[in-house]
Amino acid sequence: MFSISRIVATCSLISIAVAATSTSIAQEAEVDPIKVLVSRLDLDSYKTTLKGLTQFGDRRQGTTRNSNAVDWIEQQLIAAGCDNVERITYTFDPEPRSPRARRPVSDAPDLATPTGGLVGRNGSGPGGSSIYGYRAPTSVNRDLNAQPDERIRMLNVEEPVNGERQQVYCTKIGSTRPDEMYIIGAHMDGHGVNEAVDDDGSGTALVMELARIFSAPDVQTERSIRFALWNNEETGLNGATAYVEQRQQLQGIESPVGSGKYPEPRWLGMVQHDMVLWDHGAPRADGTVSRDQRPEADVNIEFQSASELADDSMRMAFVFKAAADTYNTDYPATVGPHMTNTDSTPFMNIVPSISLRENERGAHTGAGWNPTWHTPLDVWATFTDDDFRLGLNAAQTTLSAVATLTAASIEQRDDD
Repeated sequence: MFSISRIVATCSLISIAVAATSTSIAQEAEVDPIKVLVSRLDLDSYKTTLKGLTQFGDRRQGTTRNSNAVDWIEQQLIAAGCDNVERITYTFDPEPRSPRARRPVSDAPDLATPTGGLVGRNGSGPGGSSIYGYRAPTSVNRDLNAQPDERIRMLNVEEPVNGERQQVYCTKIGSTRPDEMYIIGAHMDGHGVNEAVDDDGSGTALVMELARIFSAPDVQTERSIRFALWNNEETGLNGATAYVEQRQQLQGIESPVGSGKYPEPRWLGMVQHDMVLWDHGAPRADGTVSRDQRPEADVNIEFQSASELADDSMRMAFVFKAAADTYNTDYPATVGPHMTNTDSTPFMNIVPSISLRENERGAHTGAGWNPTWHTPLDVWATFTDDDFRLGLNAAQTTLSAVATLTAASIEQRDDD
């Protein structure tokens, strides 16, 4: 039978052990600010930001819903602590397109419905040999009636018009190297008569969440970070191209001279985020796609092997993979050489550039692996928390890598 003194002694030992553990955790947090920053990423917050974007439908460029979304993103960035939000203005004036076709709502796509017209990745048809799996046909939906949800149809009624376009960005100013900068981007426009959840609400919400975390008053980075939400990606990377055309020649110029301010710091790297939710595997032989995220899903970090800076871009990609190996909580990251058709492309021969997504753009997405791509299926109800968590892990990848590259630190306060 234990004596009272022995019980007291035992409790004291437990208290000491708990205190030691708490001290160890605090010390670990103190020596690893990146772990603290990653812990500030939250699935619910990411989903809330992404859900907010869905109120604007597909945010197709040249529409009121697009300009309203730009205003909303700007307001959210300011609320998150970005006190230097700016806009890029440019003109988009293409040749007019033919009116969109109409078809019965009953013909809307479904994940479990065979798509037909399949070919193998190597060109063979169903039943033939194809070492890469079957390919489902892909196209952009422009048919309003293909969207079965009346509320979403009504959000997307307005057709685009030519004219002025705007996009927003804000900057975390580096404490010791404000003249050097990493650009973190995603495109906020979409199309397909949907809510543009994966393409590219998922990337837009990611960038906005990272802007929130890096803009916290206790966070410092030695180098600058720009958070850019491109417009007009779906029409040919026009927004990102306008940024390059307007800002490239301003890099590293102090203005006013002697002020220590650099409106366009020298670019060290460009990191694009374009579709980071869906990794359900290849289409089956009948064209259907699994409704569930693959257990072996991963965040794909792509560079373009044909770019002039392929080696530097590849090295940066592996910095991101190393960060993911250390800090991601659910899904790993892989590196691939097929970056294409996204807003990092206009940068790739100027500065090391990579793109984060749920699978390779050219080899997978373009082969029909994602049935939500530019279709009426890219709506909130299609996705599960397993999908949203993949997006969160992409955010963890970029946050930890950029925090490393910019030497991020957390100011210890008296009340910590």
